[in-house]
Amino acid sequence: MTATPTLLAWSGGKDCLLALQRLLADPQWQVVGLLTTINRHYSRVAMHGIQRDILLAQTEALGLPLVEVLLDWPGSNEAYEEAHAKGLVEARMRWPGIRHCAFGDLFLQDVRDYRVRQLGRDNWRAVFPLWGEDTATLSRRFVSEGHRAMLCCVDTQQLDAEYCGREFNSALLDQLPSGVDPCGERGEFHTLAFDGPLFRQPLKLRRGESVLRDDRFQFTDFLLDDAPARRARLDD
Repeated sequence: MTATPTLLAWSGGKDCLLALQRLLADPQWQVVGLLTTINRHYSRVAMHGIQRDILLAQTEALGLPLVEVLLDWPGSNEAYEEAHAKGLVEARMRWPGIRHCAFGDLFLQDVRDYRVRQLGRDNWRAVFPLWGEDTATLSRRFVSEGHRAMLCCVDTQQLDAEYCGREFNSALLDQLPSGVDPCGERGEFHTLAFDGPLFRQPLKLRRGESVLRDDRFQFTDFLLDDAPARRARLDD
């Protein structure tokens, strides 16, 4: 059986990392690259707020090329969809015939339906390798298999800001309030993956400042300890 090439929508967090693991283990799929939306103004991954340097370090450690979808800020959903479509065109130029893009979504049907419609307009198909899995089981599996991530954003209307900046581990899962999804699927928190069985080498991170934005979202910045040396390698 010939494997079907696919992109993976990459936010830098734990769910897309688990989706990557699932796809790599399935002979039906060949992950050829990662697709990430980036806030052009701040040079950060949209929503998660992860610095582009760290994104590039992730893709280097995972051994996968990156397709960047650059978004202006502030911007509309129409502008996002236009930029996303351009990213798909770029992907087809790099990998002729590719028609699939995978996502780490778990159970939000409206999000899934939107992705299916969005890709369908450009004759692409959406793939959801983790869809419908129990999030309590999935979160524990993430930890037990040696994957590592930090909480980089917390919605303070759903979870206390003190969780931001903590490692996503068994202790954190034990302390999450009832009603908070253990994978943060309802937007309670977002994560930054930095080590685990899929990484060729761990990312060496140090914690930066934490800020509250829009009187709601607590972000904790993380920096690469070897950022200057890594930039030099990437620029060569």
